Amino acid sequence: MKKKIVVGITGASGTIYGLRLLEALAADPDVETHLVMSPWAKENLAVEATGYTEKEVKALADVVYDDRDLGASIASGSFQHDGMVIVPASMKTVAAIATGLADNLIARAADVTLKERRPLLLVPRESPFNQIHLENMLKLSRMGVEIIPPIPAFYNQPQTIDDLIDHNTMKLLDHLHLKNDYSKRWQGLAAAKQAARREVSHG
Repeated sequence: MKKKIVVGITGASGTIYGLRLLEALAADPDVETHLVMSPWAKENLAVEATGYTEKEVKALADVVYDDRDLGASIASGSFQHDGMVIVPASMKTVAAIATGLADNLIARAADVTLKERRPLLLVPRESPFNQIHLENMLKLSRMGVEIIPPIPAFYNQPQTIDDLIDHNTMKLLDHLHLKNDYSKRWQGLAAAKQAARREVSHG
């Protein structure tokens, strides 16, 4: 049976993180993806020059919902899934989830995910965080929500922006318990030093 993963993309900067996760899930024949995009997420497709049209993004998912449709299947706890990821997650969405304000489908689906005690992953995109942001994320973390900000790693010798995005995608897939080789993993200090020496000599 396929794993069902719900993906919410909000209007925070970093739409490409959501798109790359959709690409990875679409490439996995054992995954069924359910997608919701906020209105500002759709605007960011053009603003951030992702190269994707809204139609192309929707084609990456198996099922697509309107963010205003609070009668959608994923708005009910009776819809069983294997995890929800909100990537990127705006601070407005984080606040809505933390306070139970299910005023759109992304927030409602997250609220349902929480009450049914299913995995919920948030990829918050804001900098710097103020006290409200931090308190909301701490509150959600204490409820079992996984807070996975897109912080780049450099031990894997990233060469492009794609390398940085792929590393975050790997982390999300790992936390969804989906096997993947989306990015280089830590192989130990000796291997890291050897790779660094190779980069210097080739440079």
